Amino acid sequence: MLQILHNPRCGKSRDCLAFVTESNQPFEIINYLENPLSVDGLKELIKKLNVKPIDIVRQKETIWIDNYKGKKLTNLQILKAIAKYPILMQRPIVIEGDKAIIGREPDALRAFLK
Repeated sequence: MLQILHNPRCGKSRDCLAFVTESNQPFEIINYLENPLSVDGLKELIKKLNVKPIDIVRQKETIWIDNYKGKKLTNLQILKAIAKYPILMQRPIVIEGDKAIIGREPDALRAFLK
């Protein structure tokens, strides 16, 4: 079953949810702001996305700019920042089994769901 890490206040996230709904595939919505991922959960997610932790950070968020921008951080420090401030994580993220995608682009999402 698909899982969608969703922020209902985000237009891209709402668009992704509508797209997945239209695909008629079963899915589970996870509001990651209300139920943030742990550092271990984020490590698993990074593996599924096949990216570096910095690649899922929303670097224009005020929290990132005020607390982390310009600092040399380890991957673990980045994951701890996301776990502490889940708003820093890119969204939406669609997970299926051992693979995941940041679902901002409809064409990439369509290819992922096939």
